[in-house]
Amino acid sequence: MTILDDIVASTRARLAKEPAIDRTAADNTRSPFALTEALRQNRINVIAEIKSASPSAGSIVENPNVEAIAAEYKAGGAAAISIVTEPEFFHGSREWIARVNGLPVLMKDFIVDESQLIRGVAAGASAILLLASLLDAVQIRDFIACLDEYKCDALVEVHDEAELERAIGGGARIIGVNNRNLRDFSVDLGASERLAKQIPDGILRVAESGIKTRADVDRLRAAGFDAFLVGESLLRQNDRAAAVRQLVSET
Repeated sequence: MTILDDIVASTRARLAKEPAIDRTAADNTRSPFALTEALRQNRINVIAEIKSASPSAGSIVENPNVEAIAAEYKAGGAAAISIVTEPEFFHGSREWIARVNGLPVLMKDFIVDESQLIRGVAAGASAILLLASLLDAVQIRDFIACLDEYKCDALVEVHDEAELERAIGGGARIIGVNNRNLRDFSVDLGASERLAKQIPDGILRVAESGIKTRADVDRLRAAGFDAFLVGESLLRQNDRAAAVRQLVSET
């Protein structure tokens, strides 16, 4: 079994113990498709991530001050915030979503059931990550349709050609290419460059993982990406606002 298999097994076990979902808590009064709107701006769009830990990096920020970190990211010019909410392997929480003000929030978790979408929307997410490694095209389409009811975006993540085919077949409007292989956690920016050429026009392209410097951003921007999800390299900085500013500044 891979790490991804372990995470999915843990997720399914946790879902079996969760109380019934309250669909009325997931209202549709949010700003419609806020992540799409943010990423279509003509600028360097950084989705700055907050996570406490990961299987590959270990502990990153214990008990993160979500409000303070999100404010730093916003001050630096981030277009959106990503929150890793998986509790066991990443030490995250859905409760962190509501602690972000003023920017769209992408909820990153390992989605295998519609109930997770409803809970994410109810928690205040503007967008939710769907992993093509876990879902087929029909499931992706169904989950996007569910999120559409709440004017919530779906970012469909891929890391190879087969997953990209599923994402496109499922009607993804935002596709993220993860340069980190979730099965062995190796990183290769070339994955984004290779797959970008195969993403149809009109779909927003997001490069994810392994992005540390402005040179990395420029390299991936040249490959056609609209946005850049950056996490660990920002979280470990003493001045996170300045770190984001270095990535997004046009000067």
